[in-house]
Amino acid sequence: MPATVVALNGTAVELDDAALDELRKGFRGSVIVRGEPAEAEVRPPYNLMHQGRPGLTVRCRGTADVAAAVKFASGRDLLVAVRGGGHSLAGLSTVEGGLLIDLSSMNGVIVDPGRKLAHVQSGAVLGDVDRETQVFGLAVPLGVVSDTGVGGLTLGGGYGWLRRKHGLTCDNVVEAQVVGADGQVHTASAETNQDLFWAIRGGGGNFGIVTEFTYRLYEVGPIVAFAGPIYALEDAPAVIRGWRDFVASAPNEVSSLVVSLTFPSAPDLPEVLHNRACLVVGGVYAGDVEEGTEALQPMRELAMTLADLSSPEPFAQVQSSFDPFFPRQHFRSYWKSQFLDDLSDEAIDTFVALASERPQPLSLVNLWQMGGAISTVGGEETPLSDRTAQFLVSIEGNWTEAAMTDEVVGWVRSASSRIREFGTGGVYLNFTGLSEEATSTEVDSAYGRNLRRLAEIKARYDPNNFFRLNNNIAPAKEPSPIV
Repeated sequence: MPATVVALNGTAVELDDAALDELRKGFRGSVIVRGEPAEAEVRPPYNLMHQGRPGLTVRCRGTADVAAAVKFASGRDLLVAVRGGGHSLAGLSTVEGGLLIDLSSMNGVIVDPGRKLAHVQSGAVLGDVDRETQVFGLAVPLGVVSDTGVGGLTLGGGYGWLRRKHGLTCDNVVEAQVVGADGQVHTASAETNQDLFWAIRGGGGNFGIVTEFTYRLYEVGPIVAFAGPIYALEDAPAVIRGWRDFVASAPNEVSSLVVSLTFPSAPDLPEVLHNRACLVVGGVYAGDVEEGTEALQPMRELAMTLADLSSPEPFAQVQSSFDPFFPRQHFRSYWKSQFLDDLSDEAIDTFVALASERPQPLSLVNLWQMGGAISTVGGEETPLSDRTAQFLVSIEGNWTEAAMTDEVVGWVRSASSRIREFGTGGVYLNFTGLSEEATSTEVDSAYGRNLRRLAEIKARYDPNNFFRLNNNIAPAKEPSPIV
């Protein structure tokens, strides 16, 4: 069955049976033409806003498959999207009519407890990693939703429950396998291809397809101290001011965030929370459970609680505690973010107002505690230039009905503009709203003084911008020589 695939220049390329047979020869995974029943087996994207249907999908089973797919596509100038976990909010892991390289079958995790390293294929999701590492009481600093893919999370930074003690996900990569735009496989580490190693730890998918990460592991769990008090939104001004005072002196073992949402009337929730606008103040202590329980106690005393989910919990369970609020293929989602150096009373009042004006129950306004190990990494040690901010505000529009799109997107944009008054100007690119908004302005704000270096590395590994469905960095026209 022939395939019609969109090229880089927007034209349609007809791939006959002979061309597809050439790709299938020696290919271990599946080559799926649009319309074939096997399309249903492909991991769907998270965000209902971005349901692009590729003309051709290749489900890779290893690095050799990825290399073959890239050579096939680059030789024909085909438009390519790469899908690991499929959690790109901006739709960067979807493509309409192009070629989709699906890595979901590449989800293996091998743990080396003696060296405290985890070798993780880039199609794995966070839950795959936690399942294997927690057997040994070890963890990789990952995100906060277990269905998130490791690939996009790592390439864009990676904020999770261990961030203040052990840094971002990208900070804990010690080696990676990368398939370049020419289909060649590179090893990137502190000793080999140092420029590429620097770039992939926060610079996104601009430089190739990472097929395997090697991560540093830490002793965490299997039980950790977890705080999860739930307060009424009416008490938000006092709660957030108290939280601000608490985190100002909290040890680096504490990573915390404040989530504003309206709980559904689910039967497994206390009735007092049904359809109630609330603040969840979540926190994890990366250390001794008893010490952590004591250290997190002030978070449970910020006002009268409606409910309190605090207790020692299995770390893997904590990692999936927010999963019910982010089901795959359920929401249309449009998010934005802003870093803040400090949390003034005026910023808190604005945050509370935004939390009160949310247009949908599970549209969220969240406040992340930064600092700690995040800020010990220099602003030029990785591509992420904004390392000193103490807080991150995320405006997360999530809704189900297409008719609500204009209203919710408008609210997110307005809310982001209002909180930006108190911000540094820096943004977290993994929370970018739409692919067409991943403009030079947003990329500039995320990478700052590191953008020129990234553009030069892009020119070395992808001079024709073959990998362009990402938070794109244009190749430098005159790259500096490799030294």
